[in-house]
Amino acid sequence: MKLFVTAITIILSVFLAQAKNSKSDTSDIKPSEKVVLVTGFEAFDGEGVNPSYQAVTKLPDNIDSYKIIKKELPVSFKQSTKALDKYINKYNPSIILNVGQAGGRSSISLERVAINVDDARIPDNDGAKPVNKVISKKGENAYFSKLPIYKIKKAINAKGIPVIISNSAGTYVCNHIMYELLNQLANKYPNKIGGFIHVPYSTQQAVSKDNEPSMSIVDMTTAIDTAIKVSIKSLSNNG
Repeated sequence: MKLFVTAITIILSVFLAQAKNSKSDTSDIKPSEKVVLVTGFEAFDGEGVNPSYQAVTKLPDNIDSYKIIKKELPVSFKQSTKALDKYINKYNPSIILNVGQAGGRSSISLERVAINVDDARIPDNDGAKPVNKVISKKGENAYFSKLPIYKIKKAINAKGIPVIISNSAGTYVCNHIMYELLNQLANKYPNKIGGFIHVPYSTQQAVSKDNEPSMSIVDMTTAIDTAIKVSIKSLSNNG
């Protein structure tokens, strides 16, 4: 009998904890509250961390009058799209900002364009390795970022952080999720804005690499925070 009661207590504790976490995820978001969804990626390709999500987690919970929802996406061509769709439907964000790692780059990269092709150099975390595969047969060949990237670049530069406008998000999961996002914005959510930012290796990662450029998580977070503030202002001015 004592063992049975203990088992019931454990099960009830787990259930209550899950319910609490589920409630806390949305209970503090009012129906009329404006939301920014910011995503980073999980670690991949043998790395122990992914600076994109590390930086995202350091963002404040609120910027101006917007609630900041921070989520981690899987490095998976299939599952990343499902996760992003779920978060957009759940939180109805006005602004969606995807962040990913671009090891080897030395600056924050504001991605200008996403192209309609998956062409993986390495498998994703599910083992998928698409080659020359169209992302959407009904979609455009490419979509341009819906973020004010030139204004963001100027504002990040003013913070003393190196930043460029990039004309290639690659053909891996980063480009894939950027394309999927912009395809949705073009066809389903014309009043929302969004885009993609690449960050370099973190200094933590660079310690174990030979002569690879890197950036501190603090600077990455500042750049992302700045991009959000500029995007909020742009959306407000255009609204």
